[in-house]
Amino acid sequence: MSGSSGSSGPSESATAPTSPDEHLAHLLGRTLNSFELPDETLLLLESALAYAGSLHSAHHSAGRHRETYRHTWLLADGNALTLWELVHNTGRDGREQHEVYVTEDELHLATGRLPLPPEATPDFDLQAPIAPLQLPVVPPERRRFGPADPDSSVDHARRLLRRAENPDAATRPGPGTARLLRQACAHQITQAFGRRVSQGFALYEHAFLLRDGCEVSLWEVEHTATPDGRHMCEVYPTQEAARAAIELRAATRRTRA
Repeated sequence: MSGSSGSSGPSESATAPTSPDEHLAHLLGRTLNSFELPDETLLLLESALAYAGSLHSAHHSAGRHRETYRHTWLLADGNALTLWELVHNTGRDGREQHEVYVTEDELHLATGRLPLPPEATPDFDLQAPIAPLQLPVVPPERRRFGPADPDSSVDHARRLLRRAENPDAATRPGPGTARLLRQACAHQITQAFGRRVSQGFALYEHAFLLRDGCEVSLWEVEHTATPDGRHMCEVYPTQEAARAAIELRAATRRTRA
C-alpha cells in the first residue's frame, strides 16, 4: 500500500516507513500535538492508499532552524488529504520539536509564534499543492504478520480473552470468537495512536491471521481507572466499542475525583 514521491519528511528511524499507514504512524509518533488532530481526519486516513511527502520550506540561522513538510495521502475515494509538519529547535533547551497541523493557516500561525526573524516566515504560495493524480493508485496491502506460529498465536488469544475484565460481560468477545481464534496461525500487537485516547489509558490492537487467510482483530484497553487504582484490562471486538469504554471509564474517574 505504498506510494511515495519526493522527501518523506524529517529523518526517520532505522527502519523507514513504506506504507501509507506506517508513514502516518511515524508522523503521529514524533509530533507533540498529534492528539489535537480531529478524529474525522484520522478516520479518513485509515483508508489511505498512497503517500507522498516533501519539504515545503526551511530557514536556518544562528544555530536555529525551522522546516515545514507537506504530507499528503491519497484516500480510497480518490481525494487527497494533507497534513503539515513543523520542525524546529527554538525551544529553551534547543531540542528538535515536531508539530502537526491540518491546514496551512494553522501552520502559518504556529510558525509565526517561533522566535525567528520575520524572513523566516514561509511563503505558502511558493509551491502548488500536490495533485491527487500525482499519487499512484495502488491496491490496499494486507497486514504483514511474522512467521506462522499457531501454538503461540492460539495461546496469546486464550490469554487475552482470559484477562478481559469488562464490567459488562455482554461486551466481551463471546465463545464464537474464542472458537474462531483457535484457528489463528500468526498474530501481531500494535498500539493505537492518533485518535485521542484519554490520559491514563492505552489501547492495543491484537490482530490474528487465521488458517483460511482471514484476519480478526480484538481491541484491548489497559487502565487504572478503578476505585482502588488497580491495573485492569478490557477486551472488545471493535475499536469503536473500545474507545467508547475508554470515554465511559474516564468520565467515571472524573466524577469520582
